[in-house]
Amino acid sequence: MKPQHEYNLKQLLGALEKQGGNFDTDLITRAFSMCVTAHEGQKRLSSEDYYIHPFSVAMLVISYGLDSQSVAAALLHDVVEDTPITVEQIRGEFGDDVALIVDGVTKLGKISFSSREEQQAENLRKMLLATAKDVRVIIIKLADRLHNMRTLDAQTEQKQRDKSLETLEIYAPIAHRLGIRALKEELEDLAIMHLDPVAYHEIEQMLSLKKPYREDILNSIKQRIETTLHTDMPDLEFVIEGRVKSIHGIYRKMFIQNKDFDEIYDVYALRIITDTVTNCYNLLGLMHDMFRPIPGRFKDYISTPKPNMYQSLHTTVIGRECIPFEIQIRTTEMHKTAEYGIAAHWKYKAGVVNDNKMDNYLAWIRQIIETQNDNEDASELVRSFKVDLSQDDVFAVTPRGDVINLPNGATVIDFAFAIHSAVGIKMVGAKVDGKIVPINHVIKTGEIIEILTSNQQGRGPSRDWINVAVTNQAKSKIRNWFKKERREENIITGKAELEKELKRNNIVLDDEKEESFIKTIAQQQKCASVEDFYADIGYGGIILSKIIGRIKDEYQKLVNQSKPAQAPEIVAPRRSGNKDGVVVDGIDNCLIKLSRCCAPLPGDDIIGFITRGHGVSVHKCDCPNVPQNISEAAEPERWVAAHWNETVKEIFTSSLQISGVNRDGMVLDITTAIFNMRVPMHAINGRTAKSGNCIVTVTVSAESVEHLQSIMNRLSKLPGVFSVERMNQ
Repeated sequence: MKPQHEYNLKQLLGALEKQGGNFDTDLITRAFSMCVTAHEGQKRLSSEDYYIHPFSVAMLVISYGLDSQSVAAALLHDVVEDTPITVEQIRGEFGDDVALIVDGVTKLGKISFSSREEQQAENLRKMLLATAKDVRVIIIKLADRLHNMRTLDAQTEQKQRDKSLETLEIYAPIAHRLGIRALKEELEDLAIMHLDPVAYHEIEQMLSLKKPYREDILNSIKQRIETTLHTDMPDLEFVIEGRVKSIHGIYRKMFIQNKDFDEIYDVYALRIITDTVTNCYNLLGLMHDMFRPIPGRFKDYISTPKPNMYQSLHTTVIGRECIPFEIQIRTTEMHKTAEYGIAAHWKYKAGVVNDNKMDNYLAWIRQIIETQNDNEDASELVRSFKVDLSQDDVFAVTPRGDVINLPNGATVIDFAFAIHSAVGIKMVGAKVDGKIVPINHVIKTGEIIEILTSNQQGRGPSRDWINVAVTNQAKSKIRNWFKKERREENIITGKAELEKELKRNNIVLDDEKEESFIKTIAQQQKCASVEDFYADIGYGGIILSKIIGRIKDEYQKLVNQSKPAQAPEIVAPRRSGNKDGVVVDGIDNCLIKLSRCCAPLPGDDIIGFITRGHGVSVHKCDCPNVPQNISEAAEPERWVAAHWNETVKEIFTSSLQISGVNRDGMVLDITTAIFNMRVPMHAINGRTAKSGNCIVTVTVSAESVEHLQSIMNRLSKLPGVFSVERMNQ
């Protein structure tokens, strides 16, 4: 073994000794040796030996207090993915536990996927299934991601942004749900540093400038509290320490909630750690006597813990210096849970794996797996995963006093299904704080919610509830109910929806061919029969808008087969500049341009007009320049059918006109909203209208008309916005 390897092994064993506990040093040494040998000759993009990465991950795992098998798995977590060594070899050498963890962390790199999103979804699904069997999988995966984020500078800028966004949307929320605060905050800060470096360094500079002044004030307050506690509560055991809010936490409030740095009261905080819950509340009363509390800024997470088991008392007060600051009060046990989360309740060292607190930590994983069993759609899995892991939770209470945690934006429908699926199915209404509310009522923290139910035969949820519900649990339960209880209705509804969609896309066949055509589509969707296909459409298991591209391609094949042998084959046009994605029926290899009068986007119904010497001009069907009745037009033969090729993904620019109140910050709010949607923005300008209001014009990139509509919907919800309209270009 080389001197550098020996030094690293010595570091590893030293960290184990410092951590304490009975580690299997022989197992870990053998794992280190295999790690070094397997990755021999491999280099990271930073030019360092590859084994340094798994070694660094193992050091993080040791600091989290995990066991020998976890450390060995951390050292070997990349060998299956990047070397010829197999999971079976690891099982034979290191046992079932290490093999299971390594397999759970290993990505599905050798399988072909149709999109990056599908690959991401399947890797998530695999990781969750492995985590449900052994929670050590997710902790090692988080440590792996943390070290990758620490060394992200060696990657390309695009890779940095992609990894950072994935970290912010998936891995940081997982760390938050597991309660590992330090890991979560570092992941978030590193992600923001690469996604918005200007804002990151701006906040970093503000913290640096204000740090000496704030520290002097907090040290003065700390001494005052210590003196008071020694006088009024001489027997109290306590520790006082300072806490600085993470850069990402400040970023969220400054750039998303549009607050000034000085309006954030909890940038700096004091934390009092004591021995009992009773003393926590006694200290709270004493702090409110010493300082003036700010109304509405007190939070009791002891009586109502967060979903990640976090417990503490938070209060914001004002001292003699007239500067608001936060005080957090908790017990030693609560502090360990707040810092280390699930690792604070680790029982593998003692050989105990049945632990109620650990079960609470993993309940959300089991729930996601349960609701995703029948979900084959990759985008839906990723979307629901992000919603279910939302860090902005609300807490509502049942009439019996049970607290229900739900993601921000959840409705009473989500509340009903969170209590029990039977309650959701039988729901006919809801009361909030004693008053009847509509089913789309968005829950606020602290509301007392009573679900009204009915046992009347034949009652059940409405199909509209799927669009109102936010949580994947509620959506899945509603779909499953319709799938089981309303099959005949689903078949009728699905058939009607399919016929409507076929007609909208000009897909017309005689009865015999239509039956065979739909049967082929049903088989492609893995349905046993056409009736099952209709039923799946009816209850929402198959979304027609997502498969219409395949249906149109299949229809085109059928049309081509029915053409006479001498007839020219209709194929997709050659790619022409930035206007890819348009297919003009019966015309190949010609210039295609999108008309400026109506600026069509993918998803719009379109038609082509054969110009003289300038190819085919593509218009929206509802464009003012398109005759309402083609057959009565001056030259009807020059109007030709056209459609979007669904297999081609293209980015189009479009201009939006936003009308609203002429207020300070309007342009900033629009810019921030577009940035948060990860939409490229090319231009923005504003002017004052005659009415005294303002008109802002912004040019953005969109993937389709549906994507553009979602951007418009988001912008229309901004304060003071009257309307958002798509401009003809």
